Amino acid sequence: MNLLYNIFISLLVFGMKVFSLFNDKTKKGVEGRKQTLGKVKSAFSKTDKVIWMHAASLGEYEQGLPVLEKLKERFSDHKVLVTFFSPSGYENVIKKKHIADVICYLPFDKKTAVKEFVSQFDVKLFFTVKYDYWYNLLAELNRRNVKIYVISALFYESQSFFTSYGKWFVKQLQKNVDWFFHQTQFSFALAKSVGLVKSSVTGDTRFDRVKQLQIRDNHVDYITDFINGHKALVFGSSWQAEEKIAEMVFKKNSAVKIIIAPHDLKRVEYLKEIFPDALLYSEIKGLQTSVFNSQILIIDSIGLLSKLYSYADIAVVGGGFHSAGLHNILEAATFGIPVIFGNHYKKNPEADDLIAGNGGKSFTDEHAAAEFVLFLTNKDNEEELVTMSQNAKNFIDEKPNSTAMILQKILS
Repeated sequence: MNLLYNIFISLLVFGMKVFSLFNDKTKKGVEGRKQTLGKVKSAFSKTDKVIWMHAASLGEYEQGLPVLEKLKERFSDHKVLVTFFSPSGYENVIKKKHIADVICYLPFDKKTAVKEFVSQFDVKLFFTVKYDYWYNLLAELNRRNVKIYVISALFYESQSFFTSYGKWFVKQLQKNVDWFFHQTQFSFALAKSVGLVKSSVTGDTRFDRVKQLQIRDNHVDYITDFINGHKALVFGSSWQAEEKIAEMVFKKNSAVKIIIAPHDLKRVEYLKEIFPDALLYSEIKGLQTSVFNSQILIIDSIGLLSKLYSYADIAVVGGGFHSAGLHNILEAATFGIPVIFGNHYKKNPEADDLIAGNGGKSFTDEHAAAEFVLFLTNKDNEEELVTMSQNAKNFIDEKPNSTAMILQKILS
């Protein structure tokens, strides 16, 4: 099976290189990996003590960050390495303020490449987030007696571990991972059923992260003037379906203010076509206050969304009507507002929990979602809006401090 795995990795690398000729995102990942070794060589010496976090993409990075920050506080003399598999994670984080000494792509999981990469510094602790496992990497780290953890682990029934050929993968994790910190009891039970018993349930570290959003400065220039006392809807990380919901609400309720932050700024031109009278956030500065009478504000800037939710009465979060999957609903719920989304959220157990707690609602089509948003914005249904808002806040605030539990175990 080890041979088959290495053949699979070789085929994966070859396939990505071919696909990169036709796909810009894949090309970024392939080209970025050519710089990986040079980055660590220039930043680290072979004796530098390093804490290493690996995240598949941006969502996993956000989950792991609270733990990484606390580890850095505790071990201030250690350097920090963050690796990504996906360009969407790397491209977003590299542009922001961060605590890492190096951010780079994870090398492809070939034995020789992994061994050369890991030999450039002294890894003291490694953790991967959620479920991104690379078996040659884990084996090499274990060979070097590195402590290996999985943060916010999430096992689900369709994973290879629970198939007839999954025993090899389970054996690698049994041998190489020191501890799994599970998000849910269900994940814990599934892992235990195949012999992954070095584990505990600590919850989802993203709750720790979003609780921090409540107490920071969430001011965004001009938003209060734009809303001007009206009910405000924020469409976060929107795709076409969520933008259709915005359009339906816009046509039926002129009393609400609508803020749209698309998942990709390339969508701004499309939004300008369907909302020709909308304001662009980048053009507000210097405009007369009278233009704020516009009902639609399109956010054509990056990095504002989590703050914009603090101004909202209702959030519609994107991705749930799309095969790409649901974007972050916790960033909205933490501000105590109902969260509306589509039903494609298989790997987001928090969505089911938010719905069960009546702090959010999922829909199979955008028409039903729009009708419910209109229902909540109707003055006659204010009580339901207030109830769902409080439920959303409770859903966040009642969660345990996962980071503290994880740190306690690691330090012990």
